[in-house]
Amino acid sequence: RTYNFPQGRVTDHRIGMTLYNLDEVLNGGVQEFIDALQFAENSEKLTKD
Repeated sequence: RTYNFPQGRVTDHRIGMTLYNLDEVLNGGVQEFIDALQFAENSEKLTKD
């Protein structure tokens, strides 16, 4: 991930997701990233079969 403090932005490059709530993420609010990563993993598994 990239944490951009001047812009208050967090980017997870594995799934191409950017959120503009850096303070929330640093305080443990990572559920949006977790959900998106799980979705991406499940989608990848479905396309492999």
